Amino acid sequence: MNKFIALVFFTLLISCSDSSIMQPFDKSQKPAEVNIKGYSKPDIIQLRLNGSPISIDGNTSYTNKIETRLDFVLDEGETNRLGIYNNETGTEIAHYNITYDNVNDYKTLNFFNLPGIFLQASAVKPQINLGKVGFEFIFPNLGEYSGSSLTNVKGILKRENGAVLAEFADIGKKNFTEVKIYNFFSNTAPVYLELYKPDSNTPYTGSEIIKVKLKQDIGANLIILQEKMENGILTVKGEVDVADYL
Repeated sequence: MNKFIALVFFTLLISCSDSSIMQPFDKSQKPAEVNIKGYSKPDIIQLRLNGSPISIDGNTSYTNKIETRLDFVLDEGETNRLGIYNNETGTEIAHYNITYDNVNDYKTLNFFNLPGIFLQASAVKPQINLGKVGFEFIFPNLGEYSGSSLTNVKGILKRENGAVLAEFADIGKKNFTEVKIYNFFSNTAPVYLELYKPDSNTPYTGSEIIKVKLKQDIGANLIILQEKMENGILTVKGEVDVADYL
């Protein structure tokens, strides 16, 4: 009888041990905080976290200035998908895969959803004194059509007669340049931004100088540069001014 009891106890002990071996340990967790600062006009958009619409001030679709904070918990090995959608068509505009390992990259998420362009950057309209003009630039699709591997370019802003108004040493993909200011001189005369490789007077792509024709508005101008192909020819446009939306 004692041998039987011992055998049962030994069997139960082995069974429990095997069961505990098969159970995974608790996964590591990390709190996530994502501060969203965006803007969309004229499109009405919707933010979704893992497919579920995000409510902001009681609304699940929004336009103009969009600000909210997301707080959730991330398990190690899990991916949380944050998507931005056109609310009318349901088309995805952009998405971000937030994980245990990269969550710190999304402490702050800035974006502008404007006609024909989605920009992941922050922008603050600078204060420009009366009678002055200020320019800032960003070049988010640098290399898309030119094939250039550069991450930034040099820009020289000139009048039609070639007089230099300002120089921008580092026009990059992710952030606007510092503002450069000069005296306003005409309501009708355009200005031109010539684009070069950094620290040189060599065109940033090809052999011909790329000149971007710009409309100067008195006050602040926050211009998005865009590579485009027109009739098979590379061109750079500067037609979108974020200052119009701020």
